[in-house]
Amino acid sequence: MIQRIEPIRQTLSWQRMLSESFTRAQDLLDYLHLSAEDIHASEDAAQQFKCLVPLSFAKRMEKGNPLDPLLLQMLPVGDEMVRDPSYIKDPVGDLKANPVPGLLHKYHGRVLLLTNSGCAGNCRYCFRRHFPYQENSVSHHQFQSAVDYIQRDKSIREVIFSGGEPLLNSDERLASWIQQLAEINHLSRIRFHSRLPVFLPERINTSFIDAIQTTRLKPIMVIHSNHPAEINSAVQHALVAMHDAGVLVLNQSVLLKNINDDAEVLANLSERLFDAKTHPYYLHTLDQVQGATHFDLDIQRTQSIYKALCDKLPGFLVPKLVTEIAGAGSKTSLNPNFQL
Repeated sequence: MIQRIEPIRQTLSWQRMLSESFTRAQDLLDYLHLSAEDIHASEDAAQQFKCLVPLSFAKRMEKGNPLDPLLLQMLPVGDEMVRDPSYIKDPVGDLKANPVPGLLHKYHGRVLLLTNSGCAGNCRYCFRRHFPYQENSVSHHQFQSAVDYIQRDKSIREVIFSGGEPLLNSDERLASWIQQLAEINHLSRIRFHSRLPVFLPERINTSFIDAIQTTRLKPIMVIHSNHPAEINSAVQHALVAMHDAGVLVLNQSVLLKNINDDAEVLANLSERLFDAKTHPYYLHTLDQVQGATHFDLDIQRTQSIYKALCDKLPGFLVPKLVTEIAGAGSKTSLNPNFQL
């Protein structure tokens, strides 16, 4: 008999746990027994995009290792100050697909709501690190405008809660939004794009599960994990709890230089995800955002890694390799003959 996994019940609130996050690079380095010289940390980079790392995530970093793959995703470094004209502030064309404040409509049949302007942690390669959230996150009034837009367009079947970090909203607010959307007859799915189940698995508690379970809309959770070291037992517990509650749980990763640009690492990630009842969904190439040049890989190296990954895993464990081209009608799949 398969035992049902219950959502996490914590003694401290997840909000309290988030308040313990590192907001200064030097404090994070001190915690990891490292110096700024070990890894070329940069205050200038932190001024442009602040340092923010949940303690829960920092605990999974290897102390004394300046090349730790989790640390390299989160620490502001001098390479972020390099300017290349092909790396821009809006690499995926969000601002051209913004018909009402707080809503993006890029692809047929689905829209994305920017339900929060902040994140639980600031990944240094974030494609929205320059996004003007002040005028584009969903307030109460803007949510009604978004609902009106969705009601008018009967081709829309799915609403994606994104941000920023949608799970920074309270369960009560999420439940209210979901209830309003469920009243739109042509909608059938509600999706969340979230890093919080990885950053802070305690966020996946009973009240959150209840909020997304008690709706006619099919719930989908797309988490973001790039390296197998991110998936500890608490994260696995949270992912399994969502799956067992009827949520389709998927993962999307970004291929990042010196972090997961290795077929063995990616294969281990897929195996960890599968053990946590989570399907490897997408492997993205880097969105060419200003400040992230040092994470990028050329297309030949990317395809070589992906071919090696395909050789290591059964097809159902291989995420689809994609790139996002601004203005395109969907993500673009990369095959061995694709040319950018």
